[in-house]
Parts: sequence; C-alpha cells; structure tokens
Amino acid sequence: MIKIKILFYFFQWKAHENLILKVDWSPVNNLLLSGSEDRKYKVWDSFGRQIYSSQPHDYPITSVSWSSDGQLFAVGSFNTLRLCDKAGWSQSLEKVSTGSILNISWTSDGTQLAGACGGGQVLLAQIVDRRLEWRNIEILVQDDSQISVCDLASSFTEKLEFSQRVVKVCLGWGHVVVTTPAQCYVYTSPSWNTPAVFDLRDLSVSLLQLAEKHFLLVDNTGLQVYSYEGRSVSNPKLAGLRANVISNKCVSLSNDTLAVRNQKDEKIIHFFDALSGKEMGESSKIKHHIEIIDLALDLHGLSTHRQLAFVDKNKELYLARVGQQTSPNRIVKLGTMVSSMCWSDSCNILATVQDTKLSVWFYPSVAYVDKDTLTQTCSEREITEFGRNP
Repeated sequence: MIKIKILFYFFQWKAHENLILKVDWSPVNNLLLSGSEDRKYKVWDSFGRQIYSSQPHDYPITSVSWSSDGQLFAVGSFNTLRLCDKAGWSQSLEKVSTGSILNISWTSDGTQLAGACGGGQVLLAQIVDRRLEWRNIEILVQDDSQISVCDLASSFTEKLEFSQRVVKVCLGWGHVVVTTPAQCYVYTSPSWNTPAVFDLRDLSVSLLQLAEKHFLLVDNTGLQVYSYEGRSVSNPKLAGLRANVISNKCVSLSNDTLAVRNQKDEKIIHFFDALSGKEMGESSKIKHHIEIIDLALDLHGLSTHRQLAFVDKNKELYLARVGQQTSPNRIVKLGTMVSSMCWSDSCNILATVQDTKLSVWFYPSVAYVDKDTLTQTCSEREITEFGRNP
C-alpha cells in the first residue's frame, strides 16, 4: 500500500471566479497554469503573481498542459485546441470536432501532443511552422523533418531535409543548430549543403544556446559546449545539477564564460570557463539575498570585462561584474518591475521590459561609476499588447 504524506502547506490565492478544472506546473520555468469554468486560462509564477490572463473562451477550459521544455503550453476546451508560449501569448488556434478535450499529454521532446476527448477520440498533434529570425536569416520548420532557410538580403532559399523528426532548432551568429532524436547538425551560412554532424550522447536534448564562437547543448548527461565544427570543447560539471529542468533563464553562455544558477540554492550563480569547463572558483560566485529567476551574460568585449544581468524574484534588475569579486560596487541595481531582458548580439546594449515600458540601456556599465549618469543612457518607450488572441 502506498500513501501520500503532505509535507507542508504553502499559500493560496483567489485565482478564478468559478471552479478550477485543471492546473499544471512546469519544473523548468517554475510557472503554474490554471483553467476554469469561468472560461479563462491563467499563468502564475510560484509566488502567486499573475503573469497572464486570457480573454473568456466560448466554453470552460477543460485541460492545460506544459510542454517538457517549458516553452509552450496547450489549452483544451470544447472543440478547441490552443497553443501558447510561456508568457501566455497565443500562437495557434485549432477548431476540432472532438467535444471537450479533457486531458493533454506531451511527448518528452515537446514536439507532439495527445489529447483525450469527450467524444471518445484521441487527438494527435504535431508542432509545425516554428519560425526563427536572426538579422537577415529566417528559418521555418515546415513539418517534422524539413526546414526552410531564407536569406532575406539575397533572396536565397534552401530546403534542409532530415531522416528523423526535428526536435530542437536554434539560430544565431550565422549558424543553425538542429537536433534530431539521434544526431546534431550544425549549419553555417552560406554553406548550407555541408553541415557538421555528430551523434548525440543522449537521445533527449532539452536545451540549445548559441554564442559567437561555440554553443551549449544540454541533455540528460549534463552541460556540453561544442564548437561550430562539431568538436566537443568542454563539459562543465556542477554537483546536484538536474539537466532536464534547465532553461534559458538559469544558464547563459558567452565566448569565454558559462553562468549557471544553483538548483538547490537559487540565490547562487556559478561561473565556469567555457573553454576548459572548470569552475572559476568559490570566490567568483554571486550570492544574492533572494532567489534569482533570470540571468544573462553580455556577449561582447574581453573576458576581464564580462558582465551578468540578473532578475530576482522581486523583479529587480541587477548588473554584476564576473570574476571581479574584490571590486567595489561589483553588483549594482538597474531597475524594478522587470519581466524580461535581453542583451544585444552586436554590442553590449541591454533591453528590458519594465512594467509597461520597453527600456534600452545603451551603456549599462556606467552604473558602476556614476548612477546619476545612468538615466541619461537609457531610452524608454511605452508598449502595448498585441497578438495575444489570433
């Protein structure tokens, strides 16, 4: 006989006006989904703060489910299947004749899903038409084994075909990295016909992240840094690391540095030499006073000037010098109410979404010297919501 022991009670909040029918939690992004008889689905963080609330549907929400990598989620209702990104933005809306979709389950690679339908059918769906852009290059995953590449500057197009289904795709720095269940393909513009190909150590790749000189591949064996020639560069090791729940918000790669958030204590960030895989040392760690929910290394400049931007659970944005633990003002605060951030891949400019504004920090490192000057290097624009309900 097996029993359940309640370890602790956390907290509760008023989430919906009517009965909640379904909930789901992603261990990768630490976000909650809820669907209700009030015909809405909502996204929450682990502290009960609402990230997104949908407009009312025609019928109650009968199922919600996160994909394995935490990047997408599916919503089921009567004769309706909706696909959304993790922020709640709707990416696809399909009308089906199956009755209410009562339960949704994803494959482990996050490319397919199955739905249990009230009409007695099993609904099967495949993620297609994934579109990525980087400067003048656009790629489109047209079906499960074909990618279209288009160079908008020269109007050049190329079809890339694979013997197995495409699982992960990443674009940047003139490179396209594609994984199938067994192999990794690395394409470099403009030589689209001669990819570097190598066999995967594990069949479940959960994350790809690109830097200018190399890329990070995460699977069940851990963290692996590869060159764009397909050569293994390093294998950073961190005790207690669970690779299957790593996301872009807890790991960041630059040409010389890899930053990883500690999974047991989310206040700590570890730094590794990207080329050797060795940790930089106990004194190089960042130890914040509360949990960190997002981090990103800048992508340009010398390794001695490397910087890390991070957001804590209070949505406060900080900038830190990497490897300069003895420097005064190593960590400085840049802003509050930050929900998203991104470094430019052409220079060290930092863009953030703060409350209802898009803020661009043209020279964020001035904060170490003169915080009064910092406001003069920041541009702010009001943003409006669009595209959430196709």
